[in-house]
Amino acid sequence: MINFENNPLIEKTVKFSLDIIEFCELLEQHKKFVIAKQLLRSGTSIGANSFEAQNPYSKKDFVNKIKIAAKELEETKYWLYLCKHSKNYPFDDKLETQIIEIGKIIYKILSTSLSKENGL
Repeated sequence: MINFENNPLIEKTVKFSLDIIEFCELLEQHKKFVIAKQLLRSGTSIGANSFEAQNPYSKKDFVNKIKIAAKELEETKYWLYLCKHSKNYPFDDKLETQIIEIGKIIYKILSTSLSKENGL
């Protein structure tokens, strides 16, 4: 099992996933089922792909999993943006703060990994 305490990405994505689950339950209480489903899938996928990247078959596999996590992160930002700017949807500022922090980590990992891959 991965030790969350020594891995900020895993620690933050697991916490974010748990918070997304709670928020999606709130969306469902407000009968916002479509966005709740989309947000639950993309929001928890960030952590799942980051978690999977911890045991890669190769460097390429690692980078690929982190790229997928980055794509899921961007989709999650979109759904949160819609919630934030829709007058009939609840929103939690904490989720926005968390997704920004996670994005910084993911994009730093990608930048570092790709520069090493390209010999920079």
